[in-house]
Amino acid sequence: MPILNRAAELQAEATEWRRHLHESPEILYEVTNTAAFVAERLKEFGVDEIVTGIGRTGVVGIIKGRGESDRTIGLRSDMDALPVDEVTGKPWASKIPGRMHACGHDGHMAMLLGAAKYLAETRNFNGRVAVIFQPAEEGGAGALAMVEDGLMERFGISEVYGMHNMPGIPAGQFAIRKGGIMAAPDKFTITVTGRGSHAAQPNRSIDPIVIGAQIVSNLQLIASRNVDPIESVVLSITKFIAGTTHNVIPTEAELAGTVRTLSEAVQDQTEARMQQIVESIAAAHGAVGVLHYERNCPVTANHDAEMGHALAVAREVAGPTNVDPDVAPSMAGEDFAFMLKKRPGAFIFIGNGESAGLHNPAYDFNDDIIGSGISYWVRLAEQRLTD
Repeated sequence: MPILNRAAELQAEATEWRRHLHESPEILYEVTNTAAFVAERLKEFGVDEIVTGIGRTGVVGIIKGRGESDRTIGLRSDMDALPVDEVTGKPWASKIPGRMHACGHDGHMAMLLGAAKYLAETRNFNGRVAVIFQPAEEGGAGALAMVEDGLMERFGISEVYGMHNMPGIPAGQFAIRKGGIMAAPDKFTITVTGRGSHAAQPNRSIDPIVIGAQIVSNLQLIASRNVDPIESVVLSITKFIAGTTHNVIPTEAELAGTVRTLSEAVQDQTEARMQQIVESIAAAHGAVGVLHYERNCPVTANHDAEMGHALAVAREVAGPTNVDPDVAPSMAGEDFAFMLKKRPGAFIFIGNGESAGLHNPAYDFNDDIIGSGISYWVRLAEQRLTD
């Protein structure tokens, strides 16, 4: 089955929603106008129950099917924008300086709103569909906030599904994989405390810059000499700050960066090895090295059965040759992982075509894929909630 006829009919209206949302981007949890727009559309559609303020500013709509079952599946979209100055020059470009929908969450909302309208019209399923609109995906752990606010228990959600557009994948095609599809995006800081001195008397110093440089070099060996080469780990040092002038060896140096992994075992191994390297190299030179390692969202790991359901629906909508069932994982992070920790489910990519990359000021969501996204959501709901 290709794109549903009704989904194609809804594309023009959903494009208007998308462009309206694009013009008025909001950041993190401060998505009050966006959430109000979503709630107003759900009310217009005749959605049975609309709850706002879940996870501070999240919105959940419940659509009841024709049967008696109360089994509920969740379909999730993110809502927040990024602190980026848009350069697209499009007529619907952001009207708020320093903010733009540079990751396509405006398109995600439009697709899920279109699916909600379709499902509220047809109700061709036995059970309940929870359409979930989440704040603060971009670094604010909004998915965790909604989970901790009782999202799954309050609405009786038994499975949960997410979708994200992906530049570089042909428009309207889909891509998915078993297990980890997006990485755990951890971050860290390292402080090296030595002893400062005049630069002309380095023998009187314990130089934190030299020690820090050795730490940087040795941290790169974790990927090549500690972690199984079949596994994946990215460790990037992105900041190294020390000193204020040319003739003083400073007392302290600060380093910072990120670690990306696709399994908890590798995450644990990497953090432990970093601890050893930082402390022992510093100690070998008479300095003190302190690692502060911060875990953010976990690996976005698809559950096998639910991944199979999502794959089957994507093939139905786009055709078998237009779905990649074993896409290479992304080392970027996605806080939908918190929902997948709480309930079984799956996360899928929908192709945005050849466009600027995500988080790029020249990026724009491809409106031509809205019909495919609506069709995917609708058929997934209908397939998972059959009589």
